[in-house]
Amino acid sequence: MASKVFFADMRANNRHESLPQKVNKLFKAAGFAGLVGKDELVAVKLHFGEKGGTAFINPVLVRQVVDRVKEAGGKPFLTDTNTLYVGTRANSVDHIQTALENGFSYATVAAPIIIADGLFGKNYVEVPVDGKHFKSVKIGSDIANADAMIVLSHTKGHILAGFGGTIKNLGMGCGNRGGKQMMHSSLKPKVGEESCRVCSVCLKWCPADAIIITDKTAVIDHEKCFGCGECTVVCPARAIKIQWKTETVDMQERMAEYAWGGIKDKAGKVGYFNFVMNVTPDCDCNSWSDAAIIKDVGILASTDPVAIDQAALDLINAQAGLAGTRLEGGFEPGGDKFKGVYPNTDHEAQLRHAEWLGMGTRRYEMVRV
Repeated sequence: MASKVFFADMRANNRHESLPQKVNKLFKAAGFAGLVGKDELVAVKLHFGEKGGTAFINPVLVRQVVDRVKEAGGKPFLTDTNTLYVGTRANSVDHIQTALENGFSYATVAAPIIIADGLFGKNYVEVPVDGKHFKSVKIGSDIANADAMIVLSHTKGHILAGFGGTIKNLGMGCGNRGGKQMMHSSLKPKVGEESCRVCSVCLKWCPADAIIITDKTAVIDHEKCFGCGECTVVCPARAIKIQWKTETVDMQERMAEYAWGGIKDKAGKVGYFNFVMNVTPDCDCNSWSDAAIIKDVGILASTDPVAIDQAALDLINAQAGLAGTRLEGGFEPGGDKFKGVYPNTDHEAQLRHAEWLGMGTRRYEMVRV
């Protein structure tokens, strides 16, 4: 059975409707008010943008979702998890400061900011998923413990996944920092001897007792190590190197399993928006935003995370590609825009695996609002 995906385009039309008004209409049409119970704590999952980037969702649009959740009786909070890489969102203090500087102040969005995996990304709940790659996943505690969730995703490209929408926002955004390492690579961490301070912090946090300390460096026993990534997170010298090299299909499948872990205990309590606007070739995790590869299309809403990503991809590919951008192919309407940016990446692997997991269906019925 096809899932309903509601769509509002960018035109003001004869009613002179603003984009904030369209967000409100989509919220109502998709039935999101029914997902929220009185006094329930509602996670509004989004990406606050890295310092220097500009393609993240406009806080004015986020405010509309916050207001609608409050009207439904819920208590919304804005949330994300800390990043694995070095940047302006690797701990909660810097993360919240970046969010505020990017416009997500209480005066603008009328909701508090809570970073779901704690000060250093170590607060998580182990959620069973019984997937192909993981039996369980590490989900940021405050996302796992929320009663309901509204997921706001900016659709764009991604250097490893090819495409980033709802599934990417859920997977990478709900997993704690150790979980992000597990998603990005199946390889075991390695210690850079030249950087190691022999401080023994990693020894304290290793759940597998796989690390020993010598006079000169920490050493990881790869027979004991199961690749949880905690040591890469806690090392103050960043001497334990993140392993980025991986098969992109495997990475997308692991990401989808984390996405499933973020929502599987919230059946009937999660709604999704995809903002098909400012479709940049790179993720919002970068400290820059490259030129959009297509014109702005509109906003989607659904209770099916797989269907809404498929609909976003179809809308994006239906557009003509813009000259002078990162596109190197697929310019024609109907051409695969993200293959045009990342020709060696099968970006639909995440959709196939999410559907296999039972997260939703790629079949959808588009309903214009």
